[in-house]
Amino acid sequence: MKKNNDQKPILSIIVSYNFMPWIDRCLPSLLGSSQLTDILVVDNASTDETISTIHERYQQVRLIANKHNLGFGAANNIGIRIAMDEGYDGVLLINQDAWLAPGALLQLMEVSLQHPEFGIISPIHMTGNGSELDPGFATYISKKVVKMGYSQSSILNCQFINAAIWYIPITVIKEVGLFAPLFYHYGEDKDYVNRLQYHGYQIGYVPTALGYHDRAQRPFNRTIYLRTEKVYHLSEYANINYHFAKAFAMGVLAPVKKALQAMTKGKWKDFSVFLDISLQLLGKSLLVIIARKKAKFSSINT
Repeated sequence: MKKNNDQKPILSIIVSYNFMPWIDRCLPSLLGSSQLTDILVVDNASTDETISTIHERYQQVRLIANKHNLGFGAANNIGIRIAMDEGYDGVLLINQDAWLAPGALLQLMEVSLQHPEFGIISPIHMTGNGSELDPGFATYISKKVVKMGYSQSSILNCQFINAAIWYIPITVIKEVGLFAPLFYHYGEDKDYVNRLQYHGYQIGYVPTALGYHDRAQRPFNRTIYLRTEKVYHLSEYANINYHFAKAFAMGVLAPVKKALQAMTKGKWKDFSVFLDISLQLLGKSLLVIIARKKAKFSSINT
């Protein structure tokens, strides 16, 4: 499937679920890339016309159609294993609601070759209409990105970038491992970044490469807040940059503290929710311990 050319082979992996609103922006941006890339869509049981559209209009795209929604991490792991088995040098993990500007993928690959200390490299994330920085991305990066004067080989360090558009060399994946099965949907990218940093790699973005992320800005309601809290404390519990005692305190005991604070304020619903989060994470302790142990070594069989 790989092209016969002098460029390093890259496999672009898209995890899809009801891909149709973005399919004609995402796939053409990769098919027309100046950096040749093979494309794999791992579909998580879409209920729209995603499967038939790929078969009919994008026959050069490889498709794996899951019968059930496996979640973000597990579906990406399918593609990453294929990339390793078939000898690709790197993978581009790109969300179904994201796409790249011309030349962006080539820049990411070339900068990665020049800066092997970076385990994850991303372009700038713009909103879908390109009018401004994606709000989530803007919270992760330094404001200096808006200044001019960077070369095509420039890369800027940051502590975190969400996994909407990640380029990762296969050599890094072999050392850091796959996405952890502890996380079904949300939190996988934070956990992966924690593990990447443990193994001595940096995270960065190329200020002259552009990507677009057309995600709706959802209202930050109570349900989202509580889900975010649970995912946050799970990622802290699994964080191998902490010794286990600290991880236990951050993951299991911290929600208890929040529950007690809620109780003193008479917020009984919050008290119940945070106590439940603590108990749920306590129940995952064996899985967390196993994941932490694997993550400290080459965990490619995760």
